[in-house]
Amino acid sequence: MILVVGATGQLGSRITSGLLARSRDVRVLSRPASAYQTAQQLGAEVVLGDLKDRPSLDAACAGVDTVITTANSIRRGGEDTVSSVDASGTRSLIEAAKAAGVRRFVYTSVLGAVPDSPVPFLAAKAANEAHLRESGMAWTVLAPNAFMESWPARVVGAPALAGAPVVIVGEGRRRHTFVAEDDVAAFAVAAVDSPQAINQRVAIGGPEALSWRDVVALYERVVGRPLEVRFVSAGEPVPGLPPAVLPLLASFDTYDSVFDTQQPASLFGITLTSLETIARRQAAA
Repeated sequence: MILVVGATGQLGSRITSGLLARSRDVRVLSRPASAYQTAQQLGAEVVLGDLKDRPSLDAACAGVDTVITTANSIRRGGEDTVSSVDASGTRSLIEAAKAAGVRRFVYTSVLGAVPDSPVPFLAAKAANEAHLRESGMAWTVLAPNAFMESWPARVVGAPALAGAPVVIVGEGRRRHTFVAEDDVAAFAVAAVDSPQAINQRVAIGGPEALSWRDVVALYERVVGRPLEVRFVSAGEPVPGLPPAVLPLLASFDTYDSVFDTQQPASLFGITLTSLETIARRQAAA
């Protein structure tokens, strides 16, 4: 039995579907108000609970061989914070899995997660990675770069398609290997049975390194016209983006994330998706 936590989210739902397509036994942990019906209709067992509720985590982990978690607080609100979900909640899940005798734990982290990060979300991810490595379970940390659908498609694609100005934080010259969510989901599904994934941190990126200026040029090709672009300083609001994600967006202007993305993709048998493919899907939709 494979437990997927975060299965009603964009990435988690893709992982759940991928596992079920392989005829795997899947259980999903879902909050009562979340849209778990699709996973249930596809054949997943549903257990209601919450990362903030340790007894529900114990129940969800009972009889489970592998845990995959993608759950985070980025698109939530209210009591679901970095502290309660990304830090305490995920730590509780790791401890519940260990107590239940789970053999393998696949954790979705972030490429730039480091303990001393000034971004609390990234620091919490790094702390969870460390706690998982010390758990005694076989572990895999998936460390994807920024998702194409969450960043280029929202920061540039959404205003471009709406005819609005594109707002870039900083100079937009730093280069990043943005990655498609489908590709990250494919890594997670493959990691369940891959010996090469045991006790490994797998950095995941897309097939090319692009700056925000490159992303603008790509969307100009897709929409067939020049885009109006405004550059703002870190801390200034960006239309269409919640304030909680602005520190992450600003951080993209402080470093490059360029690395060999093809080697892990080849190891896991995955063909990486280009941003142009995502942009053309977005425009067609």
